Amino acid sequence: MKTLIHDATVVQDFEQNEINKNFSILINEEGVIEELGKASEFESRKQEFNIFPMNEKIVMPGFINCHTHLTATLGRGVLEDLAFPPILPYPRSANSYLSDEETQIMATLGVLEGIRSGTTTFVELGRDVEKYASAISETGARFFLGEMMTDLTYNVIKAGSPLKSKNDFSEDLADQAYTRAINLFESWNNKERDRIKVVFSPATADSCSPSMLQKSRELAEEKQTVYTIHLSQSHQEVDGIKNAWNLKPTEYLNAYDFLGPDLIAAHCRYVDESEIALLGKFSVGISNNPAIAARRGAAAPVTELIQSGCSIGIGTDNMAEDMLEAARTGYFAERVRRNNETTPTANNVLGWATTGGAEITNSTHNLGSLHVGKQADLIAVNFNKAHLAPNLRVVSNFINNGISSDIESVMVQGKFIMHDKKILNVDEEKIISEAQIIAQKSWTKLRESYPNLNMLVELDNI
Repeated sequence: MKTLIHDATVVQDFEQNEINKNFSILINEEGVIEELGKASEFESRKQEFNIFPMNEKIVMPGFINCHTHLTATLGRGVLEDLAFPPILPYPRSANSYLSDEETQIMATLGVLEGIRSGTTTFVELGRDVEKYASAISETGARFFLGEMMTDLTYNVIKAGSPLKSKNDFSEDLADQAYTRAINLFESWNNKERDRIKVVFSPATADSCSPSMLQKSRELAEEKQTVYTIHLSQSHQEVDGIKNAWNLKPTEYLNAYDFLGPDLIAAHCRYVDESEIALLGKFSVGISNNPAIAARRGAAAPVTELIQSGCSIGIGTDNMAEDMLEAARTGYFAERVRRNNETTPTANNVLGWATTGGAEITNSTHNLGSLHVGKQADLIAVNFNKAHLAPNLRVVSNFINNGISSDIESVMVQGKFIMHDKKILNVDEEKIISEAQIIAQKSWTKLRESYPNLNMLVELDNI
């Protein structure tokens, strides 16, 4: 039976500010938007549809989180205060103590936070993603999954030191990484009625050899998907690549034919003018991750990247999955960075979080806005709140004053995954309860394993 989202204020596209009052959206059995029009036009046919009244609700496109690491929920409240790369003294991470089932719970926890903040699509990048792909898929959200690949013989982030030389790479490690990535693609790409896609993800510019860069792009082109990398996310990365290759990070990628319109470059906090020009020349998509950048005292040069020819999406990256917070932080950070009181606009920023995300994931044909022929990935927001009244400009009001709890329903592919504030497909209370137990256990094990090392921050209740 077809679904009718009935009698709402519909924001079809943030950037174009397409706002229609007393509108309805007809969604077919495949989860595709079939009709949009005045609510009155559907009155005579209401008995034909499964109707969800949305009186006084604002219906918008769902957010596309262009860069995240869901299992990093384990570091919440800890790693945000420890700089980047994190300066914890331990030779291993708290995540390394997790079983596969515990990893699934921590990843699912991140998805639940994202759903509650209006996220319908996650670009999730991790290690051994196959171990938790099924668990997060059960939430009903949409995913682009990427197995992070590296062929460096040590972990530059955990080591806390820059890439040492161009001789620190291993062909065996590379082959293992390719195998994991290809297995993920073969197991999950186009699964769940195309709700799951797989991308190729060499991890960071300072942890991948030239051959891995080239092979990753070749795999993406062969499989007809996008590819992504962390770029210029730390001073350590910039220094390490300069030391090993005598190049800037973006120059290093360009030297080995890695830049292109199907690339999503995440972060780009420390790119200079010449690197910005290179990224624009190749129409690279940028995942601006402003909330985590702000926590680390940085901000990507978003305006300059757009002016150079790049497209912009929004990501959350580590620990937090609140896309509304990330979008608002991007709004504030760019105004502060440029000392500009009026740009970017709220429409610009929410556009980055929706249509921008669709553009850089090559998904504008079916995601990012609410138009006929596109997937019904949407959110319903209750504006009948003290902090949102009076409601004179919908988009500006939402980005400036909205909070995640204003979002009452989330739909993906024509099916609600949250409705009337209730998560529908997984037991949210159980996930939250188990995540607390898992976190206390894993951080306790880490501290007990290395009793002579200083934690640097105190943990409550452990």
